[in-house]
Amino acid sequence: MHLYFPTTPLEDWITAFYKRIGVKQPKDLNIDYIADQCNVLLLRERTESYRIDNDFIQIIVLDERLSPQKQREVFFHELCHMLRHYGNQGIMPESFRQLQEWDAVRFTKCAAIPIHMLQYIRLENNRDIIADMSEMFKVTPRLCKERLNQIRNRMAIKEYTA
Repeated sequence: MHLYFPTTPLEDWITAFYKRIGVKQPKDLNIDYIADQCNVLLLRERTESYRIDNDFIQIIVLDERLSPQKQREVFFHELCHMLRHYGNQGIMPESFRQLQEWDAVRFTKCAAIPIHMLQYIRLENNRDIIADMSEMFKVTPRLCKERLNQIRNRMAIKEYTA
């Protein structure tokens, strides 16, 4: 599929990152592999999800009670903090913490459904697109709907300004 709108800097960053570690197709979006490539120890336990990220170790612990789709989303959220953010959220000003959380939410959508993988889904005239995306990218239908809305809104803006 040909993209009819410009990509965002975040999407470009994620695409370059994924290509550098060999993640080119939806089947390559394996969180254990991505964690390994980032030197992150990925664990699943019966506890609330959390991360440890310091100069010595990087760990993401996923709550194994969550669905596999939700675990993936939590993984991408925590990975964003590790790759793109600095500082201890517990002591930083609230506005900085909110900015980091906003960025992690955006990152999660773009990392879970990367722009360079849109060629594997039919965006137009597909009644089952949310279900298809959820199955292909192994994330919740809600995240798929939010990402699809991002993409469609950008396509509409491009058409409107063209």
